[in-house]
Amino acid sequence: MKKKLPDLEAWAIFAKVAETGSFARAATELGLSQATVSKAISRLETRMNVMLVQRTSRSVSLTDTGHAALERAINILEHGEAVEADITEQSTSLRGLVRISLPVSFGVSRLSPILSDFLTMHPDIELDVEFSDRQVDLIEEKFDFALRIATLIDSTLLARQLCQVRILLVGSPAYFKRYGKPQHPRDIANHKTLKYSYTRGRKGWRFLHKEHGEFTQISPIQMNANNADALHYALLAGLGMALQPEFLAWDGLQSGALETAMDDWQVEPLSLHIVAPPGRRRPIRVQALIDYILQTLTKEPWAHFIEGAPTGTDRTQPLS
Repeated sequence: MKKKLPDLEAWAIFAKVAETGSFARAATELGLSQATVSKAISRLETRMNVMLVQRTSRSVSLTDTGHAALERAINILEHGEAVEADITEQSTSLRGLVRISLPVSFGVSRLSPILSDFLTMHPDIELDVEFSDRQVDLIEEKFDFALRIATLIDSTLLARQLCQVRILLVGSPAYFKRYGKPQHPRDIANHKTLKYSYTRGRKGWRFLHKEHGEFTQISPIQMNANNADALHYALLAGLGMALQPEFLAWDGLQSGALETAMDDWQVEPLSLHIVAPPGRRRPIRVQALIDYILQTLTKEPWAHFIEGAPTGTDRTQPLS
C-alpha cells in the first residue's frame, strides 16, 4: 500500500485552533474561511480515525488524543512559519548566498575586482564563484546565473547580451621588430602564433575585410593553451602573435607592452552574455549583483555596445 504524505496544512490549522480555542479566530488569523478550517480538522479526524476536537456551540476543546498530538502539531506550524520567514527575508534583503559561474580569463581579470567591491558594500552576502570555461548546467548545478562569452545554444535560459568584445591580433614590439608586422592574413603563415585551444576555427584564423572579403589562414603554432591568460606571458616574451579578446589585451596595449597588427582585417567579435535559469523569481541579492555587474561593465573602455541599442540589449527575456 502506497503511503500518503502527512497532511501538514491540516496539522498546522489544528495547532492554530488549539492556540485560539476557536475555529473563527483561527480562520481569521490564518486568512482562511471558517469552513476551510473546519474541513481541515474533519479531514485529520477521518484520516486518523480519531476525534481530536470536541465541538460545542460555545467552545472548542481538545480530546486526550488532541492534547497528545498538540506539541508536534505546534512544531509543524512553527517550523513552517520559520522557513517562510527566513526565505522571505533572504529573498527581500541583501543577505544570503549567490552562486555564479564565470569564464576563467574574463572572470579573474575583470570580474574579480567587481565582486570584491560588491561584497565590500554588502558584507551579509556570500558568493560561491566557479571559474570555468565549460558551459555549466545552471539548473542541474544550482547556479543563480553565469556570464558567458560565446554563441548561446540553450534557448531555454534567460539571456541578456551585455556587449561585444573585439578580438585583436597582437604581439610585443620586440616580436614585430624581429619578424615584422603582417599586412595580409596570408603573411601569418611566416609567423609564429600562440593559440587558444577553444577558439573558433581551430584549423586556422578567419579574418574579414570590408573590401577583400573573407580569408582563413593556417599558421605554425608555437604554443597552444586552453587558458588565454597563459598566452599573455608568451606574448610579452616575444614568442609569437595571438588573437586576444580586447579585455585581456587592453592593459598591455595601453602600456605599450603589446601592439596590434592588421587593423583593417577584423575577426568576428565575441558576445558577452549573462544567463540565468528560466522560470525563477530571483532573490533581491541575486538581482542586486546582476545590476551591479551591468552598471560597472558599461564603464569599461573595451566593452562595445551595439549601435542604436540600449546598454545590455535583451535578446530573450529580461534579467532586470
